[in-house]
Amino acid sequence: MNSAFEAISKNIETAAGWQQKYRQIMLLGKQLPVMPEVLKVDDALVKGCESKVWLYIDFDHTENSLVLAGDSDTRIVKGLLALILALYNGLTPEQAAQINAYDEFERLGLISHLSPSRGNGIKAMVDKIQTMAEQKQ
Repeated sequence: MNSAFEAISKNIETAAGWQQKYRQIMLLGKQLPVMPEVLKVDDALVKGCESKVWLYIDFDHTENSLVLAGDSDTRIVKGLLALILALYNGLTPEQAAQINAYDEFERLGLISHLSPSRGNGIKAMVDKIQTMAEQKQ
């Protein structure tokens, strides 16, 4: 797990109640760097998400690490995507394979508040990252 995710997760963990956690997630979405339109191609669309989610995954051979960028057309999903990107960005494929994003979302108290379709979307995003990580190992 990287330091960016640790810092973000502390803010969510210490938030008082679901409304504050929701607010923190929405703020994360606003802070997500703009994804260049050239990367928003059909191959980058995540299948299994109700909202439109683009997830660009690349591999930095010099650093042996995953490079991720993403965007969504809905604010809450964009915030959840920002959490996922913070969790995996910059990790080696071996490190990424060891991460259980569902457990991390559960630890933050998010899973029980998300609709089943949002939960499926998170799974689809993570599966896409995990597949890429496995291919690079």
